Amino acid sequence: MARAIIMKAIDNVCTVVETVEPPTEVTAEIDGKTITVLATERIPFGHKIALQNIPAGQPIIKYGETIGLATQDIQSGQHVHVHNLESCRGRGDKVAIATRQDG
Repeated sequence: MARAIIMKAIDNVCTVVETVEPPTEVTAEIDGKTITVLATERIPFGHKIALQNIPAGQPIIKYGETIGLATQDIQSGQHVHVHNLESCRGRGDKVAIATRQDG
């Protein structure tokens, strides 16, 4: 079993506090309740795991706030990161590439 941190009860993702290999149960506690999800893929330390199915186009909620939208269907237990999440603030990795000056 691995641990994770959830900030608000309405969050649909939580953050793992150690690298998780599938299939591992991940637990987080909020408001006296324990939430458990089975990791279906590797989740690196400090990354997000989906607590429920999140359809493409739907909000990713962390800290009780929408941090982005799912760019594809995300299943409960999957890794949530830049490959399936478009941030509300834009992507820093794309900004770095767009503003890089070669030569």
